[in-house]
Amino acid sequence: MLNVHIFPDKVASGKAAAARGAELIRKAIATYGTANIVVATAPSQNEMYDALVAEKDLDWGKVNIFHLDEYIGLDENHPASFRFNLRKSFIDRLPSKPLKFHPVQGENPDPDAVCAALEAEISPLRLDVAFIGIGENGHIAFNDPPADFETKRSYLPVKLDEVCRHQQFAEGWFPSMDAVPKIAISMSVPQIFKAKAIINTVPDTRKAAAVAAAVEGPVTNMCPASILQTHPDCHLYLDAPAASLLKKEY
Repeated sequence: MLNVHIFPDKVASGKAAAARGAELIRKAIATYGTANIVVATAPSQNEMYDALVAEKDLDWGKVNIFHLDEYIGLDENHPASFRFNLRKSFIDRLPSKPLKFHPVQGENPDPDAVCAALEAEISPLRLDVAFIGIGENGHIAFNDPPADFETKRSYLPVKLDEVCRHQQFAEGWFPSMDAVPKIAISMSVPQIFKAKAIINTVPDTRKAAAVAAAVEGPVTNMCPASILQTHPDCHLYLDAPAASLLKKEY
């Protein structure tokens, strides 16, 4: 079930998303002793991460953190690396060290080996919460259209479409389109769906068309985020600009 929550601005939507996510993490720790979560890297997640790192009484030392995606061929210290930005915006700001952070090693010359290693780490675990976003082309993680909804793999190498690459360039991560990588490693859609709960934070007008297609359009791999309509516990947190093309009342 896709639950849509709309707020006046992205600070408010980020705070609400973080509060719900923190509640789910606390519940998992209380029930199982640990929590296993997935986190995204994007400017759209910054307000949510600001609020999440400020949450009280959350024992990060009992939390396994998995990473959604990474460019193939970028060193971890490259300013556009998702690991670099995730550490800066979230991991290094946590009040205590997480139980373990499982990054996607994009610079490894053998992407299939990276995917296999990550699959071995994540497959045995219960996945409690996935914190994700939606791209301008409707992707979730780096599963660009037409996304593979049926793969059995937890992580896989993917080719980035031009809309996705233009988004990365427009956000200022690269000096030119030619510098934007064409391939990446992504957590698969079926693996994301193994999360008991999905917290989806999507601000800004430039995401409005993708949001409308994901929420009110048909479920199709040409808008990968539309499959979130079928998840049993998915909460979508929008600011007013991102929700501006929705036709129904939420």
